[in-house]
Amino acid sequence: MDQLVWKTGGWFALATLAFLAALAAADFGFAVHMGIVCAAALAVAVLTMRHADYQAITRGLLKMPAPQGKYDDDPIRWGVIATVFWGLAGFLAGLYIALQLAFPALNLGIEYTSFGRLRPLHTSAVIFAFGGNALIATSFYVVQRTCRARLAFPALARFVFWGYQLFIVLAATGYLLGITEGKEYAEPEWYVDLWLTIVWVAYLVVFGGTILRRSEPHIYVANWFYLSFILTIAMLHIVNNLSMPVSLLGSKSYSAFAGVQDALTQWWYGHNAVGFFLTAGFLAMMYYFVPKQAERPVYSYRLSIIHFWSLIFLYIWAGPHHLHYTALPDWAQTLGMVFSVMLWMPSWGGMINGLMTLNGAWDRIRTDPIIRMMVMALAFYGMSTFEGPMMSVKAVNSLSHYTDWTIGHVHSGALGWNGLITFACLYYLTPRLWKRERLYSLRLVNWHFWLATVGIVLYAASMWVAGIMQGLMWREYGSDGYLVYAFSEVVSAMFPMYLIRAAGGLLYLSGAIIMAWNIGRTIAGSPLRVEKPMNDAAYDPEADRPLVAQPA
Repeated sequence: MDQLVWKTGGWFALATLAFLAALAAADFGFAVHMGIVCAAALAVAVLTMRHADYQAITRGLLKMPAPQGKYDDDPIRWGVIATVFWGLAGFLAGLYIALQLAFPALNLGIEYTSFGRLRPLHTSAVIFAFGGNALIATSFYVVQRTCRARLAFPALARFVFWGYQLFIVLAATGYLLGITEGKEYAEPEWYVDLWLTIVWVAYLVVFGGTILRRSEPHIYVANWFYLSFILTIAMLHIVNNLSMPVSLLGSKSYSAFAGVQDALTQWWYGHNAVGFFLTAGFLAMMYYFVPKQAERPVYSYRLSIIHFWSLIFLYIWAGPHHLHYTALPDWAQTLGMVFSVMLWMPSWGGMINGLMTLNGAWDRIRTDPIIRMMVMALAFYGMSTFEGPMMSVKAVNSLSHYTDWTIGHVHSGALGWNGLITFACLYYLTPRLWKRERLYSLRLVNWHFWLATVGIVLYAASMWVAGIMQGLMWREYGSDGYLVYAFSEVVSAMFPMYLIRAAGGLLYLSGAIIMAWNIGRTIAGSPLRVEKPMNDAAYDPEADRPLVAQPA
């Protein structure tokens, strides 16, 4: 009884503090955020006071099986659903702002629907909401299976999930309200940053604690990638978001850095958010789920270790390539370029290791749409990790910088590598977490694959063409020494490319909607869709001979 009183009292105290902060807020946005915190704390207090078994309620709503005892999978199931939901939200926001660039009237003349506010909403929804939930869910799944241990601190694991959802809501509403630090991928203001730091430390404690209590002596390579992602993101987040709030009851703050130091710190963070959040974390997913789906061991475990250490050492130095031809000292720009070029080889080593895991099972690409999605993700990973080092070379960067070529590069990686590998992992996890025979429909997975792939090609190709065209038009001089094209002429020339990009985004979103339907029917336990097998094509065993076996 005493424990119940303390818990309930604590949540009511937090709700009261948030309510008072909302009343005394220095600006409207801070008041709204404190209202959200107050509502969340009150909801938890009421559930605690009513002795509600919210886990049992959640299991009923989400058709979750009863706990099996061996592993703690409830936070993972919640993470799967959150990943699908936030993915749809992020893709829809992306499609809308793509249409805004083609048809500016879609800004509607309202501040809340302007491109400047929706663009960070889209990027954060896709990177941190969709990608972050996928990483947290899969890391909790993988660390338990590879360590043969239940999650350490189960209550803290649930705090990580719900605390992260609160961070997403605070960040998203802040963007719409104009609350931003103005730093790309690090827009949330100081109090949201503090909350994310608390959640992230809890995440590290749960993940690290599970590894420490493992019954499997060996730490599988996927866990090394997950751990590097968690630790490095913590360091980047804390340093880049050092700031001084104007008021403890207001949203505005000022960075601890200024001038070129602020820019370098920002892109040290920004590039390594890509390097460790969108690369190392998702490589951990690849190193577990590709071998599991292919039912083959990793092609070369030795190569995976080399891949890990070389990537970890090189990536952290490459950020200055975002600041070519700026006030950043030339030696720092050159350092970033050199390390970026060096990144090409370990990145391709990881791609080859993933693809060659199918050695002896190449026919699965034809018959298994989930494997096909994983292979396409690895192909886009290889393409992006070649294009990135190439664009970091100063001679190439002089053309590509500030153009839509960069947008095409980012999206070929984000949609192709991060998106497709996440979709494949969700398809792998759903029937296993909900104890279903298989997915509701494999044919729908095939539809999703082709819609997403064609959408990515349309998106990336149109932006490559647009970016190169932009760069060439911007630097075209006439015989009189004046620019040939006015900026408005360059913008007009982009219109067809913007339409093609929007079409690609629509296809990608359509595939994600199909995935949501397929996963929803699987979770609901709907009867499996009767389908024609996907292996009707003639099989030639000679074409599927394994290459020479590699040592473990």
